[in-house]
Amino acid sequence: MKAQAANMQFERAEVLRKKIEHLQHYQARSTVVNPKLGDMDVCSLSSEGEHVYVNFLMMRNGAIVDTKTVDVERKLDETDEDILAFTLAHFREVFASDAPEVVLPFPIHYPREGLTITIPKGGDRKKLLDLSCKNVSFFREEQKRKTALMLSDEEKDMSDILLQLQEDLNLQELPVHIECFDNSNFQGSYPVSAMVCFRNGKPSKQDYRHFNVQTVKGINDFATMKEVVIRRYKRLVADQQPLPQLVIIDGGKGQLNAAIEGISELGLIGRMTIVGLAKNVEEVFFAGDQESLKLPYDSGSLKLLRFIRDEVHRFGITFHRKKRAKGTFKNELEDIKGIGSSTATALLKKFRSVNNIISAPEEELEKLIGKSKAELVKSYFSGSRTAPDSEISTNG
Repeated sequence: MKAQAANMQFERAEVLRKKIEHLQHYQARSTVVNPKLGDMDVCSLSSEGEHVYVNFLMMRNGAIVDTKTVDVERKLDETDEDILAFTLAHFREVFASDAPEVVLPFPIHYPREGLTITIPKGGDRKKLLDLSCKNVSFFREEQKRKTALMLSDEEKDMSDILLQLQEDLNLQELPVHIECFDNSNFQGSYPVSAMVCFRNGKPSKQDYRHFNVQTVKGINDFATMKEVVIRRYKRLVADQQPLPQLVIIDGGKGQLNAAIEGISELGLIGRMTIVGLAKNVEEVFFAGDQESLKLPYDSGSLKLLRFIRDEVHRFGITFHRKKRAKGTFKNELEDIKGIGSSTATALLKKFRSVNNIISAPEEELEKLIGKSKAELVKSYFSGSRTAPDSEISTNG
């Protein structure tokens, strides 16, 4: 690379630089810990007030092949055990993990037959758990730095970042209005989509939107992305609202192409720039391009894209947990004849899960909802009836 640059062959030097970066990234992601460990997942957690940070390490054949950390907002006085269980299930779904063992810092209720949960005290598994904890600490501090950057009162700094993003992505206009979409589902259930909006580089939370999937049957990430993009921009056009200069699709070429199809059907091609941001790899895809664009790791434009992506993940996961909790737990309580929505909510706020409701003494239920309703609940869950296998937490 240096030789090419010395010979003024800058384009060839740039190609080699990108290859070096890819090799370094691959090497970092594929660190071999112990080939004898085989396949396993590692998950750790750190709480800080209402925010809970969870890290996931994916081990295959004794090597770390992927990692991800998220910021989860605590709901309904959830315990760390509740949040770790849900987030672990979410990660295993996203990464399509079928590893037979999970390494955790403490026991959780995780309804999966044949899955071994290990709480290590020493050895290689403990080292992996410690590494996961370090990732959480790093992510937490990085989030604080990002927040300080994004919420700074120095508007000139953000203007410089937006100008850099415009140059890096070769945008026709300054991206003062950016929107980002993400899809998620839980073990083939509760498909949802989320959209966040940034104006002048800062979150515009009043413009955030959730989407319950309406026309797509089953789990189809591409069709779902097309549906929600059409719904979003059909509404903006109908309401005569300005379109964003930049739309980010969290995903690879498949999701990006699906979004482009939706934009094309609306006749909005050319009215805004749409890019795909590859999950975890942080490469930017443009429609029709064979090669991705990899921005400098420490550039302001990539930091802004990361911040937007992390925000749509946080917003989507929060909605997903609420939707799943309502579908898995609250509806079941409301199926009890004589138990309405307010009673079901009161029970879940107090006991946090159906398992806890089942095991609670009838006297405690009576104090909360009265004798007659307590008898209805106990009667419904009596006999051989047990809590649903999919139960993890109420999550709000």
